[in-house]
Amino acid sequence: MSQLASDTAMILAAGLGKRMRPLTASQPKPLVRVAGKALIDHALDRLKDAGIARAVVNVHYLADALEAHVLARAAPQVTVSDERALLLETGGGMVKALPKLPDPFFALNADNIWLDGPKSAFHDLSRRWNPDEMDALLLVVPHARAMNFNGPGDFHMDPLGRLSRRRAGRIAPFIYTGIQLVSHRLMRDAPQGPFSTNLLWNRAMEEGRLYGISFTGLWFEVGTPQMIRPTEEALSGG
Repeated sequence: MSQLASDTAMILAAGLGKRMRPLTASQPKPLVRVAGKALIDHALDRLKDAGIARAVVNVHYLADALEAHVLARAAPQVTVSDERALLLETGGGMVKALPKLPDPFFALNADNIWLDGPKSAFHDLSRRWNPDEMDALLLVVPHARAMNFNGPGDFHMDPLGRLSRRRAGRIAPFIYTGIQLVSHRLMRDAPQGPFSTNLLWNRAMEEGRLYGISFTGLWFEVGTPQMIRPTEEALSGG
């Protein structure tokens, strides 16, 4: 098995889950069940399968239930980053957790469901990682492999793998999967308080240090209750 670039992943699990209402009225979105298990367990099981030993999970909305759930797991070993007092968004959440994270670290959204291609997503990212050239390496997926997704896409990618934003009025060929490999360099001079990772990505793009690789498996958008059944049918081969 190829070497992993990091033994630790951060799972971004602190969001309010508004698009998943009413299922999130009484539970945090990462605990919504799809195909018999909580969304966050799909992500944590993928980490375990890839050999990633540690996970840092941030919590905010209905934090007690989520914290109890993830800390009950045997593997990977979970540490909680507590955002009960203030929801910090994606960028602020990573900055707060940074003392718990090695350099580099994987980061992924808590609502990710995917089926790996020939190799695991984390091994694909690790094999491509070059810290001399990259501040972040994003796993992106072409539209044909993005199940339930019907937006215009997020990124263009040049022949070297450098990413640029979707241009106005255009369809971008690649969608961000919510999975990335991140250098601490991306976080340098970051703002205090809540902010989006997009701010840091924009700087990395300007410096030619934001890269992507195309995912060879299938990725499922599971953002709303209506997306759950088609995802379950696809996972079961139905």
